[in-house]
Amino acid sequence: MEQLRNLDLNLLHALHALLEEASVSRAAARLGLSTPALSHALARLRRTLNDPLLERAGRTMVPSPRAVELRPLVRAVVHDLERVFAPGEAFAPSTSTRRFLLLGSDYVILVLGRALDRLVHEAAPSVQLQFMPNTQADADAIRESQVDLAIGVYHELHPEIRIQKLFDEELVCVVRRDHPRIGKRLSLAQYANLEHIQVAPRGRPGGVIEDALARQGLQRRVVRQVPFFVAGLVLVADSDYALTIPRRLAIGHADVFRLRVLNLPIALEPYSIVQIWHPRRQGDAGLRWLRQQVVEASTKTRPARR
Repeated sequence: MEQLRNLDLNLLHALHALLEEASVSRAAARLGLSTPALSHALARLRRTLNDPLLERAGRTMVPSPRAVELRPLVRAVVHDLERVFAPGEAFAPSTSTRRFLLLGSDYVILVLGRALDRLVHEAAPSVQLQFMPNTQADADAIRESQVDLAIGVYHELHPEIRIQKLFDEELVCVVRRDHPRIGKRLSLAQYANLEHIQVAPRGRPGGVIEDALARQGLQRRVVRQVPFFVAGLVLVADSDYALTIPRRLAIGHADVFRLRVLNLPIALEPYSIVQIWHPRRQGDAGLRWLRQQVVEASTKTRPARR
């Protein structure tokens, strides 16, 4: 508590700039200060934190391990302080020109995109939505306010991250309608013996299918691995491969790609599609509005079973 009472917010901003720029001169320019003034601030920070923070390596400065650890924490604290002292902003969808940055695989765009686009365009014609692919660092991007919202499948998250379930999903198998060896039903032996396309949006092979087959003493042969669902759909439509994908995606695109949708011959638990955001954005009226549009779009994606 004593340290907090003596906290100099100017030092906090200096620390933020130094950690982000890893250069005294660039940090000084960022803050509109002289280089000697920021060098003095760096000296005070080194004494306060008992760490060099930036160390000389040839002609450049490199952050210490402690500085690397502090960078995301300081970034978040400065962001929160800016929001505390910034005037509250209302959000008017009809006149807003705001750009929202979302993380989501092409599954999200293929399944939710059309409904979400119509909702947003009708209520907020000048709002921009920018989608970027999911990565293994989605939770970190949310924590550090690098993105506004992430949509997908998330199992292990930082405890403070907010999560909202959109709907449950399940996996099915698709093959081309005139596949020479597959009829209206798919046996376990047939499934295991097919050549498979695997979609791995985050670049990780394997998964629940491999685990379920292994429990049966079986293994499938993945001959093509792609990062996008649409690539898998294109490939399976013109081959004898099999593709295991979410039911909503399969039902929604079976006619376009002339595919047969088959129940899997292995028992798998359904999984949840969710949207996640950071609690520091809870009061953001624009983001709250966008989350409501995502929820509304998700209600329009209930596929009939085939």
